[in-house]
Amino acid sequence: MQGTILIADAIATNRIALKVKLCAAYYQVVQAEDMQQALAAVQDNPPDLVICALTLPGGGAADLCEALRASADTAQLPVLAIGNGDQSIDRLAALEAGASDVLLKPLDSTLLLGRARSLIRARNAADEWEMRDETTRALGLAEPAAEFTARSHCVLIHSDNTTCVNWANQLRPLLDARLTLANTEEAIRATSSNKPPDAFVLVLPTESNSATAALRLISALRANAQTRYAGLLVVQLAPDTAQAATALDLGADDIMTDGFNTAEMVLRLHAVLRRKRMTDQLRDMVRTGLKAAVFDPLTGLHNRRYALPHLRRIAEHAFETARPFAVMVADLDHFKGINDRYGHAAGDSVLVQTAERLRNNLRGMDLVARIGGEEFLIVMPGTNFSDAESAAADICADIGSRGFVVPGTPLPVHVTISIGLSIGPSGDDGNPLSPEALMAQADRALYSAKSHGRNRVNLSRPAA
Repeated sequence: MQGTILIADAIATNRIALKVKLCAAYYQVVQAEDMQQALAAVQDNPPDLVICALTLPGGGAADLCEALRASADTAQLPVLAIGNGDQSIDRLAALEAGASDVLLKPLDSTLLLGRARSLIRARNAADEWEMRDETTRALGLAEPAAEFTARSHCVLIHSDNTTCVNWANQLRPLLDARLTLANTEEAIRATSSNKPPDAFVLVLPTESNSATAALRLISALRANAQTRYAGLLVVQLAPDTAQAATALDLGADDIMTDGFNTAEMVLRLHAVLRRKRMTDQLRDMVRTGLKAAVFDPLTGLHNRRYALPHLRRIAEHAFETARPFAVMVADLDHFKGINDRYGHAAGDSVLVQTAERLRNNLRGMDLVARIGGEEFLIVMPGTNFSDAESAAADICADIGSRGFVVPGTPLPVHVTISIGLSIGPSGDDGNPLSPEALMAQADRALYSAKSHGRNRVNLSRPAA
């Protein structure tokens, strides 16, 4: 099944006709006769989409939208209303209350199904980002959303400059966003700017070939890394249901099928911008959480959570390609004494500078991670025993030969480091060594280096 759709309509024949269309497209259908039944059905088993009549016993589409928005669990549930051409007031009221669209009878199956696909796809994408955000929150990784957001920027794309200016003059006093005008070429150039627009309004020409060419811009915007998440409202100057469905399938967020209407366009643009801000915030919080999950906040190095799976991947690849790799466990000597004598701020400064020196002595492909208080893991793919030994010796020399400048101390603080080294991917029996076994070998070599005076590299026995 492609999803579950709730049909709310007091007239049984309307529900049956809709159910036939939707079931043929492999949707599961739930039905309700009035406002009360619709809300109960949503609470019992939230659908992916609600399709309701503009007027219902006990309320209407606008009332249903307001009731859904009142609950956090159903606030983002898309609602597609259906009405007659003489219900223009109810249509705007439904859009203002949060309905995603209002389709007018007689219903066109192509546009109906295109709308359903588009709304459910957007709903699923939003749910995915919300789940990721919930995960980062559960891990204690998410940061609060910024209280200030810059004013949104919309671009109106129209082939007729005079009409474009006229529309913009009507929209600007009512639109809570900056509005600029562009043709198709100018819009494409805008996608490469440092701060691309938040939303585009694409007006499709009435001529078929020109409209098809304009539709290609949707694909271009969705393929561009800068604009893939931008809001996109498409406007048809003449109704064409197949064209409208194509625009939605290509990635348009919303579509106006009956030309320009100031009030309706303002409502739809505000809704598009609101959804974009919400998804931007979710992505930012998830991105921040994921960064916190795999990076050490003090040194900027990867942490243990990232390092161990990465070591496993390197080990598997090395065994498949029969190429050696080195694993080092490094530990600063007498680090506790630095904290005790100079304070934790001095200790933190030493760790930060140590991380920098480690990076400077390693290649871009090498992994360096902080896996403990003053303990570091280094993994060098494609590195044999002698090269690894040389790199480890260079690290020891760089750490021990130059003092560390730390706050509150007039003279540099001298620190040394001990390193245990092992080589993969195979053991003496020719079988691959697990990452845990390689780290255990390096740990034992590190312990031996500490036992024999510190400030040195100790090598585990290389694989045969």
